[in-house]
Amino acid sequence: MEFIKDFFDKLRDIQALVAWAGYVGLFLIVFSETGLLIGFFLPGDSLLFTAGLFAAKGMFNIYELCLLLCIAAVVGDAVGYYIGKTGGHALYSREDSRFFKRRHLLATKEFYEKYGGITIVMARWMPFARTFAPVVAGIAEMSYPKFATYNIVGGVSWVLSMTLGGYYLGTIFPEIIQHLELVIIVIVFLSILPGIIKYLQVKYGKSKETA
Repeated sequence: MEFIKDFFDKLRDIQALVAWAGYVGLFLIVFSETGLLIGFFLPGDSLLFTAGLFAAKGMFNIYELCLLLCIAAVVGDAVGYYIGKTGGHALYSREDSRFFKRRHLLATKEFYEKYGGITIVMARWMPFARTFAPVVAGIAEMSYPKFATYNIVGGVSWVLSMTLGGYYLGTIFPEIIQHLELVIIVIVFLSILPGIIKYLQVKYGKSKETA
């Protein structure tokens, strides 16, 4: 119980979380966010970026870090796909709980129906969607070879873009870590921007239809 309490306490401080988690903890967090339905609240983008910054300071080996987290992201999505394929339909009628929000699943389903398989790649940079996208693909019975292609492309590009972005910025501008809170706010805003745009499109689209 003390371990769980420490974990949730550190979710409020990304720097402390990364330092506390280490390689194994980061692997488990990325895997949980992409592979387990309860991981939708975890700080994926900011976590990867901060891990890259810490690698620039010498806390992690950047090559080992990227390889480990790419594996976590790809394996996590594969587990999510399996969950969706074997029993995902029941999730559409499942009640909300602290660790499951049905609206996020339905929003991802709508996104998938509009954009198809590329959702698996695009969702990597979208909070909530990256947790539910592989589940929706499994429910929709996307062929596994097709899913695996999108999974690998999305997982590797997501991890490398965020982690190496943090690493190179931390190498070129070491003082950036002193302003990490501001950087994380920007990252979070960019992550939720597609959702904001989608919300505005739906809202004003309905307004025009009503008019």
